Amino acid sequence: MASERRSVRPSAPPSNSEPGPRRQAREAALQMLYGLDCLPDAGSYEGERAITAYWNNLEGPAAGRSYGDTIVRGVVAHRASLDEAIRTASPNWRLERMARVDRNLLRIATWEIVHGTEVPPQVAIDEAVELAREYGAEGAYAFVNGLLDRIARAHKKL
Repeated sequence: MASERRSVRPSAPPSNSEPGPRRQAREAALQMLYGLDCLPDAGSYEGERAITAYWNNLEGPAAGRSYGDTIVRGVVAHRASLDEAIRTASPNWRLERMARVDRNLLRIATWEIVHGTEVPPQVAIDEAVELAREYGAEGAYAFVNGLLDRIARAHKKL
């Protein structure tokens, strides 16, 4: 799918402000988790290697580094339960058939909703929707929004 091969941010209208550290952290985490998703059976060791490789080889957002690393470690540690929550919320769409970008955005936001303590659930959903608009396939934002709403309600976070 062409939308999965994007490696640069699409052109956007000029803006006077850069994304905040949390948005930058989520973007970095998305890139790291996307890479891990390409590896079969990536565990915590591979997660740490992805974090190290990302920061050693790519210009990442220094301000969001700590939170980005926390997201990656959290998603890797809880991947099975996150995937189960996503599967439960999406009975008609197999996780394996979802685009990697969408799947990893769902994992990030689900981790923030279920396990995170720093971000209100609605903020996690809104951020995932915005990232899906930017990096996901056409219309992915609506899919991401609907699933995350179900997940948050199932975990009594909304």
